[in-house]
Amino acid sequence: MITMVDVEAAARRIGGRVRRTPVIAVAPEEPESTPEVWLKLEMLQHTGSFKARGAFNHLLAAAEQDRLPPAGVVAASGGNAGLAFAHAAGRLGTRAEVFVPTTAPPVKVARLRALGAEVVQIGAKYADAYRAATERATEHGALFCHAYDQPAVCAGQGTVGLELLEQTRGELDTVLVAVGGGGLMAGVATALEGRAKVVAVEPENAPTLHAALAAGRQVEVPVSGVAADSLGASRVGDIAFAVARRTGVASLLVPDEDIVRARRTLWDRYRLVVEHGTATAAAALFTGAYRPAPGERVAVLLCGANTDPSDLAG
Repeated sequence: MITMVDVEAAARRIGGRVRRTPVIAVAPEEPESTPEVWLKLEMLQHTGSFKARGAFNHLLAAAEQDRLPPAGVVAASGGNAGLAFAHAAGRLGTRAEVFVPTTAPPVKVARLRALGAEVVQIGAKYADAYRAATERATEHGALFCHAYDQPAVCAGQGTVGLELLEQTRGELDTVLVAVGGGGLMAGVATALEGRAKVVAVEPENAPTLHAALAAGRQVEVPVSGVAADSLGASRVGDIAFAVARRTGVASLLVPDEDIVRARRTLWDRYRLVVEHGTATAAAALFTGAYRPAPGERVAVLLCGANTDPSDLAG
């Protein structure tokens, strides 16, 4: 579990290490019926996603407690989390080893190496890489870095919520957040607890939080679809589930076709390039899966841009 105290401590700790990403007001197309909407451009963060916040907080918190070992850090991720931990480790002058499945896209493997990480490709699935990474961290005494289910990681992600609240002068009712493992949602919901509600948005083909809330416990779900590269966790994290229940986060599901359409809309209308996981949050608003009340002040958190933009040309 994390609290506001953890998020505020994270904000102090990572200040100057991460970017303060902009917020833009979206002009409503139908002024009489459309609420005030902001887009938080967190995809402009270091390494192209919000993950840099949690990565820096995790490593800096460990360093404060003299728990950042000479063996460095070990993570399992071929995606945004791996890039963030590699970036943070490089900036802090420590070694990073990232385990990825053999199916990881070569471009992501190349980016990890360009950031100075040692990349180990093992197994056909993320679970195989995760198991190997935890074993390596234990054997070598390295700091293990979880993509979404460690307190310092979640608290670091929550700093984007504090920043958003500041940038909207506290005049905010609702934030739409895409959910995979739930680290971002957990941090933001904690940061905004008692101030604004958080609505989780998930692909129909990866309903980790939705299924957990319906069952009253965490459950494994099959994962597929266009956003599986970034929202591909098969089970929502312990911290995310606890925070969602404590703060009353609700989950909405959107189909792949709406995610694809929302990603295209963000490009066509605002010239914003985002990954499909990020477009998931926008899809709920653009397609009416989430219908704001009259005058409701809504923010959509655009959390990542590590995508191939070639299909947006034209």
